[in-house]
Amino acid sequence: SNLSASCWSRLHPVNMFNNYNVKFHHSKALTSPYPGSHIERSQVPEDKVGWLTEWKDYNPVEYTAKSVLAGPSWADPQINDEGFSPKFNERDGEVERKSLNGLYMVENGRPRNPAGRTGLTGRGLLGRWGPNHAADPIVTRWKRDGSGNKVAHPVSGKNILQFVAIKRRDCGEWAIPGGMVDPGEKISATLKREFEEEALNSLQKSHEEKAKLEKQLQKLFSQEHLVVYRGYVDDPRNTDNAWMETEAVNYHDETGETMDNLPLEAGDDAGVVKWVDISEKLELYASHSYFIKLVTEKRGAHWGENPGSECHE
Repeated sequence: SNLSASCWSRLHPVNMFNNYNVKFHHSKALTSPYPGSHIERSQVPEDKVGWLTEWKDYNPVEYTAKSVLAGPSWADPQINDEGFSPKFNERDGEVERKSLNGLYMVENGRPRNPAGRTGLTGRGLLGRWGPNHAADPIVTRWKRDGSGNKVAHPVSGKNILQFVAIKRRDCGEWAIPGGMVDPGEKISATLKREFEEEALNSLQKSHEEKAKLEKQLQKLFSQEHLVVYRGYVDDPRNTDNAWMETEAVNYHDETGETMDNLPLEAGDDAGVVKWVDISEKLELYASHSYFIKLVTEKRGAHWGENPGSECHE
């Protein structure tokens, strides 16, 4: 999580891969200073982002945060450390080094960001060389009035969807309660664990309270769900050699009965947690607005027309 207190709310959806000429709209991955530091990225003109464009004078800044170099369990060693020979583009022991978007290039022993140059080499705040996998559980229900009837938006006439949002401690932005996939962990387990930790404060609960939560959540997380996005994320922590990827999954409580009885309580990286009405006016962290919009499209719910771009807390 360790991010700076800046806000990154402007949405820049990612263009999906084709097999040969990978094109992304890099935006947040080009911002300076790098989160949590005073490091300025080398300037990368828009026409030089793609690796296929030759740029002999490209001289990016090298930076890996001290918190990563300290060797925590979630981080790789430095690339030239003795005994470290990562297997890129495959499952490497417990660590998943495959990209959700297919094969990526490895040059001089270092994986290369499939979206292009970022003006920074090394890993920054990211633990893994190559893809760093996250999971974003989007838990939704219909907004209802005092009589239990669905509430429709007066203009669009579509029913209003609500999702469980957390306010991040690091930058004060509202977000989906997601997090990093642990080595050897299945995505489905990450989605459930992160929701428990950040939206229900399960880390501070007693064994009995946890067991009760588990029983209630099992119903929600074992039902049919909707994968709304899988792949590369334009993230301010990305570098030329390390980048974020995520799987955003929607778990929908159609009747509202499961989630009505769950006590939302902020925990872990969250400062506040609550149900939020979904609309185009939402300003969310990273690419989360894009994921939420995809959910409203799939569910036929209200969204709106012109997404705003101002950052606010």
